[in-house]
Amino acid sequence: MTRPAASFTPGFSLMLRVVERCVWGLVALSAALTVSSVAQAAFDSNDTTWEGGSELFELAKKRLGRDRLEIAATLDYSKLSPKDGIVIVHPEVPLDYAELSAFLRAGGRLALLDDLGTGDKFLARFQIHRVNAPSSPAKMLRDNPSLPIAEPAVQIVAGQEQNRHPITQNVDSVVTNHPTALTHPSLTPVLTIAARGEPDATLAVTGIIMNRGRLFAMGDPSAFINLMLRYPGNRKFAEGLLTYLVEPDSWGERGGKLYFVANRFQQKGQFGERTGFFAGVGQALADAFSDVHDHGLPEPLPLVLAALGCLAVMAWALLYAARPRSRAAPRYSTAEPLVAQGGLPGRVAVLSAPSTDPALGLSELRTAALELLGDRLSLGRGPSAKLVLEEIQRRQLLSDAAWRDLNSALSELRAIEDRIVKKQRRMIAPAKLEALRKKVMAAVLEIEQRCGAV
Repeated sequence: MTRPAASFTPGFSLMLRVVERCVWGLVALSAALTVSSVAQAAFDSNDTTWEGGSELFELAKKRLGRDRLEIAATLDYSKLSPKDGIVIVHPEVPLDYAELSAFLRAGGRLALLDDLGTGDKFLARFQIHRVNAPSSPAKMLRDNPSLPIAEPAVQIVAGQEQNRHPITQNVDSVVTNHPTALTHPSLTPVLTIAARGEPDATLAVTGIIMNRGRLFAMGDPSAFINLMLRYPGNRKFAEGLLTYLVEPDSWGERGGKLYFVANRFQQKGQFGERTGFFAGVGQALADAFSDVHDHGLPEPLPLVLAALGCLAVMAWALLYAARPRSRAAPRYSTAEPLVAQGGLPGRVAVLSAPSTDPALGLSELRTAALELLGDRLSLGRGPSAKLVLEEIQRRQLLSDAAWRDLNSALSELRAIEDRIVKKQRRMIAPAKLEALRKKVMAAVLEIEQRCGAV
């Protein structure tokens, strides 16, 4: 006898569906919490999963010892000294530029490992900017362009390798994971990603800040997670970076601590003894000017300054236009000045002008005297001084003393005239000028009297 199939009442079926949905909801919630917990723990130095940073911390512990390491949930700048180092991995909070830059200027060392976090704004203060990694890398893992292989930045000169940074001393290659490239005009490149059909990209750079501190920036924090440190190149590179952050400096041994912070951490305190009001104001002004120099004025400020400039120009134009002015006669109706006229009046105005060389008047006197004497002696217009003097001596129109005075006076006037032609302005005493004038005029008057002139 066949057993009848089991049947459920409608109410029981509804209850089963509700229970089923609750179970699936709990499973989904648990999965979401697990994923969130794992995502939050990524890059964390206490995380031992494949994407954690516990292996990097272990390398640092072997290098320095546990006493010199600190995994910090809060980065207290007041506890830092110039002998310390900081490793910031994938920050998700704005970095305090004022405190970190003061730490670097004092001699501290900072490694910022970030690709998509908030480190770009901090790096931009040092003119380090993010760019896309090559889409066609020359070397990659498993033919995956998202896993390009970076190599030490070196130059080959005459077959010899040069400019390899100490961090990459024992490194042949570093496997990356979805990296971001960096650009900077002058910092030292450490790792590069070679590309096909496009420019090579810089993955990591480093530089000295204010001749004391050191800043290292890399566009791929995942190169240091536990999974990636199984590659020998990545491990050697991590060891080189840790050594770079703690090695002795030119100003002495370091011996400080190495701090590890990642993801969403807190920041507090103030680095160094900058408690004075004027010191704080000076540092704030220096940071402000540096920020304006590197990034320009903040977005609303240029528009406000432009508007104020336009208003100032408009106000000046209105005030200038509304200013009362005295009535001026048009130039075409004004009298022509004597210096611009010809004839005797214009010549006299030129000779008597303050800017005219007084010797020019004596030159005019010599020319006029020669013309007058030439007319009285019937020698024609503009005779030479030699001809006039010979004719005066032949007719005995002057005494020997008067003839010698006239001869010397005409010679001196000729020398003055030559200096004027050569533009060799030379100051002549007024008394001497007057003496020359009297000698010439006395000789002219005496000759006119003897020639019967009126």
